[in-house]
Amino acid sequence: MKWRLVSGVLCDKKIPPKLKGKFYRVVVRPALLYGAECWPVKNSHVQKMCVAEMRMLKWMCEHTRSDKIRNEVIRKKVGVASVVDKLRKVRLR
Repeated sequence: MKWRLVSGVLCDKKIPPKLKGKFYRVVVRPALLYGAECWPVKNSHVQKMCVAEMRMLKWMCEHTRSDKIRNEVIRKKVGVASVVDKLRKVRLR
């Protein structure tokens, strides 16, 4: 739901990718990980969050799956760490 509210900002071609990454980290990721400290997280949940995150990041960078760009390259371009790392960090906190 948050993604749709901010997609106008995140998909704007005039905004640089690093700024989009900061905005993503502040607005979208906390909504994605809300309550993750108390979930009984399964591997299927982690996989679904990874897929959702990469779809959002690729959409922000205006890439598609057919462009064959690695996930690490897109994360580096936007300046965002993996959702798996953040989920682990949130759970340990």
